[in-house]
Amino acid sequence: MSTELTEEESLSGKDYQDPPRVKIFEARELGKWSFYRAVIAEFIATLLFLYVTVLTVIGFKSQTDLQTGGGACASVGLLGISWAFGGMIFILVYCTAGISGGHINPAVTFGLFLASKVSLVRAISYIVAQCLGATCGVGLVKVFQTTYYNRYGGGANVLADGYNVGVGVGAEIIGTFVLVYTVFSATDPKRNARDSHIPVLAPLPIGFSVFMVHLATIPITGTGINPARSFGAAVIYNNQKAWDDQWIFWVGPFVGAAIAALYHQFVLRAGAMKAYGSVRSQLHELHA
Repeated sequence: MSTELTEEESLSGKDYQDPPRVKIFEARELGKWSFYRAVIAEFIATLLFLYVTVLTVIGFKSQTDLQTGGGACASVGLLGISWAFGGMIFILVYCTAGISGGHINPAVTFGLFLASKVSLVRAISYIVAQCLGATCGVGLVKVFQTTYYNRYGGGANVLADGYNVGVGVGAEIIGTFVLVYTVFSATDPKRNARDSHIPVLAPLPIGFSVFMVHLATIPITGTGINPARSFGAAVIYNNQKAWDDQWIFWVGPFVGAAIAALYHQFVLRAGAMKAYGSVRSQLHELHA
């Protein structure tokens, strides 16, 4: 088998091997402990992500509140908030990548599902675990910082005043596209084989993409690009404005993830051309 694979790769000129496509329905996963271990890892990672980042947001608002003696220079600022989100993603992806893939985001899970990298069963389980983890993480923040939590908005995502819905959705689409595109690029087996002489730690560019997107979109939507993050904060804060804008933080990220998945798979990796070539070769064999 190894000899045949080597000969096939040498003929095709490929120095890498794509992982097999995952079946949409893979019920056998439900009988494996590794599946449940991965779901638990997603739950805990998203819990920790929301706990640290929402605490950072509330701390920023409390330290800059002029009514309580705060000032613009007394907090981490928007730069610090962005680092908190990007840094936590870097840490948590690094910790969980070998267990669950380190998604920590329903939009990332959705994009990988569209690319046939995770099954429907795993995708749904991950998204449920991520939303529950996010809710529990924000719940811990409220328990430990009840006064500040209620006073400073609970870290909930809402569309900022002065921006219309189209701008908000567009910001979420583009921001999530950047993140999911980075995920695909950082984990691409072709890149890993081509750049094998340059050790690339996949969580680093993924975390850095989250950092950059937050710098750009915090003033617009508070930066969602993660439906679980927006959902968990909305559930615990339970504010009407947060619920009214909630659809923005699901539609935008899912559309952005879908565009990134299609762009990477069918344009950069030429999935459409490969499929077309495969069909043509099969038809040629039938007519031969």
